[in-house]
Amino acid sequence: MGLNSKLKSLIFAGCSLVTIGALAGFASSRQDEKKCEKVSINIDNEYNNYFIGDKEVTALLIQNGERNLEGVPNQEIDLRSLEARVEAHKFVKEAEVFRGLDGNIHVNVKQNRPIARIIRSNQDVYIDKEGNTLPLSDRYTARVIPITHSALIEPLNEGFFKDTTGLAYLSLLDYIENDAFWKAQLAQMHIDGKGKVSFLPQVGEHTIEFGRPENMEDKFKKLMIFYKEVLPYMGWDKYKRVNVEYEDQIICE
Repeated sequence: MGLNSKLKSLIFAGCSLVTIGALAGFASSRQDEKKCEKVSINIDNEYNNYFIGDKEVTALLIQNGERNLEGVPNQEIDLRSLEARVEAHKFVKEAEVFRGLDGNIHVNVKQNRPIARIIRSNQDVYIDKEGNTLPLSDRYTARVIPITHSALIEPLNEGFFKDTTGLAYLSLLDYIENDAFWKAQLAQMHIDGKGKVSFLPQVGEHTIEFGRPENMEDKFKKLMIFYKEVLPYMGWDKYKRVNVEYEDQIICE
């Protein structure tokens, strides 16, 4: 390619970039001139959570009525600020606020997912998958396993579920939450003063002595053997306790 051809190519490329930049600037300017006529809200409800609705999201966007978005020019709407305001809500895991080609505001919200509820005289909160505490809601009560624990243990706050010891309990809760059978069968979880776990079942009069939250798969396998091979023959009210704490043992009394 000769020098003139290279020069022509460079000039053409430069002109193209300028043209594209001008068109983008023109489009952006036209977008800024548009006014928001409508706010569309989409709340992800993958886990059938109803902790936050359109009304609550709208209140966050308009600062409880201080400023409506409808009729406001786009150039006066700070999308990042709106996004941060929505994400500040305890039950919002992620939020995305963006402007459509029509100039209207679109909001996508992903909710937090509680996996357990801690209940004691001075504490009643949810715990999510990451070990964060969530307040109770007037809108909705999640169907998750309740946890009680010995008075010898300090309140189970966010710090508890994020240290080495607490992560094991969080893994146990996550295991139960993701197993349809155990989620339906285990009605309550208790942590005693030594940190050992026991469960009360939905069906049956026995207490399940699980021990510390370790070797979970082996313990649940043994417990499943108890449910499939022992109770159908001996009767659901035969035993008052079943212990799967120890390796290679199932103790029934």
